[in-house]
Amino acid sequence: MMEIRHTPVAPTSTRWLAPGTGIDDHRHDDHQIAYAGRGALAVTTHAGTWVAPANSAVWVPAGTVHAHQAHGALELHLVGLPADTNPLGLDEPTVLTVNSLLRELILAHTRSPEDAEDTDSARRARLRAVLLDELSVSPQQPLHLPAPTTPTLKALCAILQADPTDNRTLAALGREVGASDRTLSRLFRADLGMTFPQWRTHLRLCHALALLADHTPVTTVAHLCGWSSASAFIDTFRRAFGHTPGTHRPS
Repeated sequence: MMEIRHTPVAPTSTRWLAPGTGIDDHRHDDHQIAYAGRGALAVTTHAGTWVAPANSAVWVPAGTVHAHQAHGALELHLVGLPADTNPLGLDEPTVLTVNSLLRELILAHTRSPEDAEDTDSARRARLRAVLLDELSVSPQQPLHLPAPTTPTLKALCAILQADPTDNRTLAALGREVGASDRTLSRLFRADLGMTFPQWRTHLRLCHALALLADHTPVTTVAHLCGWSSASAFIDTFRRAFGHTPGTHRPS
């Protein structure tokens, strides 16, 4: 069994991760904000994966065993918050929209002491108070791909994760894993809280965000993620995120 690294205090720092690299399973006694200044960040726990594209962040609650994965060249800013400070009232990871003010506050907190213009503790305390205010009203994004717990769904979801372009129906996939489409539909709702089409769309969107972070052309992303055409992908992406994938580029 792999040992899970335990860091009592969640670090406040900036790290640069190369595409495809990551940070293995670990946990903190403090909460953590993991902000992707550029690239895309995937945070994975036993409950699934949360993907934060550039200029988004993942809220990681205290005690959560999690791993980081970089897509594209990732500029990762980490801000630790005491376990008794939870402005969001969330007990599971969540992707948050980061506005320009919150971004600057995160950057100010993650500068190294020698780079900071002012290391006065009172000033930093005031910055922290504003950060918490902005964090409390940050819009949440539906960028969570839940992980199955039942053996049948694990087998089916693994097939699609290995090949997001697999367009087989639930009935056809069911024949491969030995379950009827009716049984699988019930399992998706009970185990994952969504329908099979919803889960597959979430999978493809998460995969698309990772590819876009690597500067993959939109038409290629559509093909690699299983959409029938670039226009179908663009339409789904716009409905999910409010803008087109062509404007969704690493900063």
